[in-house]
Amino acid sequence: MKQILLLLAAMLLCCCSSDSEVKADEPSHAGKTLVVYYSYTGNCREIVNTLTSQMEADVLEIQPAEKGQKYEANNYALGTQLLNAIKANPNNASSYPAIDPVTTSLDDYQNVIIVTPLWWSQMAAIMQTYLFQNASQMAGKHVGMIVSSASSGISQVVNDAKRLLPDATWMGDALWINNSNRSNKTSLIQNWIKTLNFAEEQTSMKEMYITIGGQTKSVTLVDNDATRELVAALQNAPITVTLNDNNFEIWGSLGRTLTTKNEQMIAQPGDVVLYNGSNICLFYGSSSWSYTRLGHIDGLSESELRTFLKAGQNNISVTLSLTSGTTAIKSVNGNRMEDGAYYTLNGVKVSNPSKGLYIKNGKKVII
Repeated sequence: MKQILLLLAAMLLCCCSSDSEVKADEPSHAGKTLVVYYSYTGNCREIVNTLTSQMEADVLEIQPAEKGQKYEANNYALGTQLLNAIKANPNNASSYPAIDPVTTSLDDYQNVIIVTPLWWSQMAAIMQTYLFQNASQMAGKHVGMIVSSASSGISQVVNDAKRLLPDATWMGDALWINNSNRSNKTSLIQNWIKTLNFAEEQTSMKEMYITIGGQTKSVTLVDNDATRELVAALQNAPITVTLNDNNFEIWGSLGRTLTTKNEQMIAQPGDVVLYNGSNICLFYGSSSWSYTRLGHIDGLSESELRTFLKAGQNNISVTLSLTSGTTAIKSVNGNRMEDGAYYTLNGVKVSNPSKGLYIKNGKKVII
């Protein structure tokens, strides 16, 4: 009897050790993740179900505004027509097919995984619409992609994604699931997840704040030379500028010149951009021009933006800063913050800091 009990105890210990080892190998996703998908035949929906069984993520399904369309009918006539319209004029919003309104805010997520079907070697037009409409909000996000096809290669889909999301940080290579490997999608997705460079929780160095008329709103910054230079300037002191209305934006001189990364884009409500290297533009409408992206004002509707930005007025005093005022650290001194660790400007300790502005040993530093 004693031998049986010892054998059972050994078996239990072995099982517990094995479970512990498996958990230790599981990837840690510090930032919040959103899975965005469109599924026409159901294959992408199955991929999303498998993906979310292996990692924690919220899910957003994109739906076309016109229901019941047969994109493959008549030798894929309608699907080809939609793709050709985008290809002919990719910077025009009217080139993209309408989709149902989306209420999920990308401000809540650091990581986004796109799951899309391939249509005749290109990204499905419905998913292209979503990415086109949300390009500015996805700037600086860590983005991964899974592409489902019958047999066609996915290189053009990857090109479409990079065209639509020029300022995204790609977490790794896209995963291709096709008819020949679809039965192995569980292991394929499991191994792919381990290769992804997930973002850490978003910290204050990726934000700046805009104050107008006593109201302060946060701006999620993209990561480029211009924003790094702007953050470096703001660490010394807030910058106050005077901006004027231009029917769809308020804009004016920043008082300094930043390194440009101009691109032809359609600025959307809430976008913050650099114009001609030395002018800052805050949008409550939209405009197509060559700008350098700086970021996006968080969480305001178009009507709320018009109120906050004082649309229709001139000589608007706008202050840019790295703190929201009341919660920021008033002093960088103190023993707690002189331990060699990195802290955000709001006093949160960061174990694995990435690029940005931090406090170390009581002083502000940029990584």
